[in-house]
Amino acid sequence: MLKELLKFNRSYRRFYENENISSETLVELIDFACLSPSPKNLQALKFILSNEVNLNNKIFATLAWAGYLNDWKGPEPGERPSAYIIILGDKTISKDFIKDYLPTGSGIIAQSILLGAAEKGIGGCIIAAIQRKKLYEQLNLSEDFEIMLILALGKPKEIVVIDNVDETGNIEYWRDENQIHHVPKRKSEDIIIHL
Repeated sequence: MLKELLKFNRSYRRFYENENISSETLVELIDFACLSPSPKNLQALKFILSNEVNLNNKIFATLAWAGYLNDWKGPEPGERPSAYIIILGDKTISKDFIKDYLPTGSGIIAQSILLGAAEKGIGGCIIAAIQRKKLYEQLNLSEDFEIMLILALGKPKEIVVIDNVDETGNIEYWRDENQIHHVPKRKSEDIIIHL
């Protein structure tokens, strides 16, 4: 079961934008964050949930998509995420999120949320390429918060397949002529070091 969830839990970048994700579902996904390990058990992360069009548009305008797909500027209208979760660090709890939360804390929580989403048939993408200053202004965020990551969520509109890394060792994801998204992954025997 977990292996199937991990296979489904790809970085989706195109969605059925009109397929709404309810506020209740977003709160359920935050429950996975609450159950996740937290460095020093600080539990210093907070979350902004968005499934409303105007707020979604503000968030979308601050994101960069798919660095390896140089000729693609991101999802078109109708293919954009229908919800977002913004992961914030609360500076009143921790002063050093680079040390305390990156990459482990926010990454663990992001993965927990996305596995919970996958179980519900929701796809997502962890985004760190964020115009943070612009987003602070758009959301009128307090300086007590540090933007860590954004999870883009929705019903996937694309097929993502896992390929084995070929003999060239190229790990860059790509899309074929049918817009199927290919993600090369190394085999377990290639990443285990035997002593």
